[in-house]
Amino acid sequence: MKTIEVPALARVEGEGGLYIGLKDGQVVEIRLDIYEPPRFFEGFLVGRYLQEVPDITARICGICPVAYQMSSVAALEKALDVEVSPQVYALRRLMYCGEYIESHALHIYLLQAPDLLGQPSALDLAAIAPEVVKNALRMKKIGNEVLKAIGGRSVHPVNACVGGFYRWPENTALQALIPELEWGLEAAKETVRWSLTLPYPELEIDYEFVALHHPEEYAVMHGEVLSSKGHKTAVADFEMRYFEEHVQRSNALHSHTSYGSTYLVGPLSRLNLNHEQLLPEAQKALEENKIKLPIKNPYRSLIARAVELVHFYAEAIQIIKAYQPEGPAHLALNLKAGEGAGASEAPRGLLYHRYKIDENGRVTFAKITPPTAQNLPRIEADLFALAPQIVEMPQEQATLTAEHLVRSYDPCISCATHFLKLKIENRE
Repeated sequence: MKTIEVPALARVEGEGGLYIGLKDGQVVEIRLDIYEPPRFFEGFLVGRYLQEVPDITARICGICPVAYQMSSVAALEKALDVEVSPQVYALRRLMYCGEYIESHALHIYLLQAPDLLGQPSALDLAAIAPEVVKNALRMKKIGNEVLKAIGGRSVHPVNACVGGFYRWPENTALQALIPELEWGLEAAKETVRWSLTLPYPELEIDYEFVALHHPEEYAVMHGEVLSSKGHKTAVADFEMRYFEEHVQRSNALHSHTSYGSTYLVGPLSRLNLNHEQLLPEAQKALEENKIKLPIKNPYRSLIARAVELVHFYAEAIQIIKAYQPEGPAHLALNLKAGEGAGASEAPRGLLYHRYKIDENGRVTFAKITPPTAQNLPRIEADLFALAPQIVEMPQEQATLTAEHLVRSYDPCISCATHFLKLKIENRE
């Protein structure tokens, strides 16, 4: 019996470990152990006034707070039959541009690239390629500045609310971002070219790709849930097709389809399903670099993130140049009892929320399904697919190879652990 064990995964958000058991040259057990304590966000949302929800859910993740805010406001606005103005919608997309920029730049250059280039960390990468890391930090900072200009701060922004924003951001503050965004757009195009030079391990997986889809825009906050198997599901019906179950060894639920299969959410799914809706600059990056779709190698999700960087830099510039706020920044809410579901695309994949509220606007029920929880069964399945390569490797190389695969997903373990249900039984 041989084991490969990573007690604590490095360069991922949150705390988790990896265990692989081999017997007679065959992998017999794989566990992605999520031991970070559950955080029970859904439980303490109950009883809160609905305008508290966006700020509370933003605290689930420091890397993708906008995703939690936007999914929550979408669900609560659905419960109240609220439809925001085009100006509010555009500004929400601009916030999302900032989040994608800072998250993707961080993952591409500082988390996954060191793996692919054989470096133990981003600091080691900086020692041999200082300009690469310097530019990466500048790219990430631009995303943070976008969030700060709209949300009041770059981490856990506080300006989003049900019905819009508490205030319109200053136009001069947004316009001042354009020069850096234009620099970032060119850097993102170079990132696509650079991404194709990296040495990716060989691993092709026949995924079921799942992402939001809208025929008229690169879906982030609006659309249906599309599967590469041909299924289209309204966000309101998400839980009829995509189920969660508790896995005893994990403080995170695992997701599967209604027909029992795993599925993949995240950049590969978005790009493979929605590439026709990319802005022209990103379409051109695909064509000029001869990137063939669909991409089915999990390590090459870095390439998908690079293409998305081009799109979101370009979209941020487009939105800011057209920014002309009109009327109130948020709508007056007519409170009533109701229920609503909302979904958006976090950088790591589809994020689903559902809430019930009473006639006073207080939450009586909350459900949140994060992207990493949906991907956990798929990560373990990928590790099984990688197993024939692992068994032939020396222990240290096998350990690093398995850890690299997990890290290519950019898992947010903290996001995945907040919704475990606590059940107390009195036993005779």
